[in-house]
Amino acid sequence: MINTTFFKEIKSDLPASIVVFFVALPLCLGIALASGAPLFAGVIAGVIGGIVVGMASGSHLGVSGPAAGLAVVVFGAITTLGSWEAFLAALVLAGLFQIAMGYAKAGFIAFFFPTSVITGLLSGIGLLIVLKQIPHALGYDFDYIGDESFLENNGDTTLSAIIDAWNYMTPGAIIIALVSIALLILWDKILLKKHRVFQLIQGPIVVVFFGILMNYLYQNGVLNFTLNPDQVVNLPLVSNFAELMHQFTSPDFSSLSNPEVYKIAAVLAIVASLETLLCVEATDKLDPYKRVTPTNRELKAQGLGNMISGLIGGLPITQVVVRSSANITFGAKTKLSAILHGIFLLISVVTIANLLNMIPYASLAAILMFIGYKLAQPSLFRTMYRLGWEQFVPFSVTVLVMLVSDLLTGVLYGLAASIFFTLHHSYRNSFHMKDVIEIEEGQNVHHIVLAEEVSFFNKASIIEMLEAIPENSKVIIDCSNSKSIAYDVVEFIHNYPMHARLKNITVETINFIAPKLSVQGH
Repeated sequence: MINTTFFKEIKSDLPASIVVFFVALPLCLGIALASGAPLFAGVIAGVIGGIVVGMASGSHLGVSGPAAGLAVVVFGAITTLGSWEAFLAALVLAGLFQIAMGYAKAGFIAFFFPTSVITGLLSGIGLLIVLKQIPHALGYDFDYIGDESFLENNGDTTLSAIIDAWNYMTPGAIIIALVSIALLILWDKILLKKHRVFQLIQGPIVVVFFGILMNYLYQNGVLNFTLNPDQVVNLPLVSNFAELMHQFTSPDFSSLSNPEVYKIAAVLAIVASLETLLCVEATDKLDPYKRVTPTNRELKAQGLGNMISGLIGGLPITQVVVRSSANITFGAKTKLSAILHGIFLLISVVTIANLLNMIPYASLAAILMFIGYKLAQPSLFRTMYRLGWEQFVPFSVTVLVMLVSDLLTGVLYGLAASIFFTLHHSYRNSFHMKDVIEIEEGQNVHHIVLAEEVSFFNKASIIEMLEAIPENSKVIIDCSNSKSIAYDVVEFIHNYPMHARLKNITVETINFIAPKLSVQGH
């Protein structure tokens, strides 16, 4: 019996799923092309990511499919293993590893990414989307749609591709892109507030059909413009489900005797899991209801998806920021949207492939640029700046490094910046010194109260503070409030009285537990 509550938000989920479908289709094809895999492998991964992972996942708004961040890994793995079928065996194994990681509760890693870094990830992706789509909007389509790396396959960079695009401008593409952007702004700022019908028929759906209409008029000479074949979607044509079955590929399990398969499987599992966990955090942050995705269940769902994708000839799958943010931007409320987009991908390749191949990349570029702007609005940068350097620096580092490298590298640098501030904060807050008290003998007393948690990161500040105590003083080191003191600090406090005597400093401790030191040399 079908659970009717599953469809309770279909008025919101259905139009959002159609938008995600239009966004996902060229991304699936482009990532397959960049990976050196069959084009249909991208579609298979999109279908599995939507239907299988969508049903198994606990994420309400996350959308899974092939990820641009894995394209280089896949391309190198196919070259190393010598065949697409051997790579599929590694992918099945990677899925098993991910499921094992889920049962080992490795999903907790997601909660260690600071908000500043996750916000930087979203803004960086937004800026990347806008910059990467400018050439496509101008008609310069030498790089695949969906690329997220600064260095592109044809030797360009993100910036040089924009400069080169001005030399290859196609008026027909520019007209479509400009009108499409105008339609999206009109829909978002005015029409959505006018009538409910404009909430059901989302702006991107209108933009796609406008692009198809314009392409039709170009082809039939009604308008004196043209689009080149590489400026429109190029979905492999299958006329029935029998032909569809021929697109599937089985893995070569005999390659499991090759140790390289296991290395590649481990790399795929780790990178795909990291990208998924990052996206989970980002998606939950964008969720209007602030729901929390169970991360261990997500790893199991992704592992299941990758196993099935590998078994039938698909690309690796992760949860993906671009598709997930499109899903949220255009009103999805439950996981039904992600599942429906997978179903639409599956049905469309058999039924309306010819129509889909009329969609100009300029139309899709306009939609993606609109999504990118939503993720990287100027107000967000102002908000992060007002929160102070501790938030703004990791945020900015994440964004800047992402723009000149890739997603994971940007996050790692942002995380490093965040850790620096954490260490600096820990350094400054490891102890509290009470006011100096004069005693009868004329000796100054310095009362130092250690923090509740004292880690080895605090060792430097404590040493610096104790070494600065003037001669002929008394020091009280108060550990009454401390629940945990790192051994490195305990050892130093234990040894401190020995050289403090040289400066005629008297040391007293309160509730200090001395370490049990072994005899050197034994």
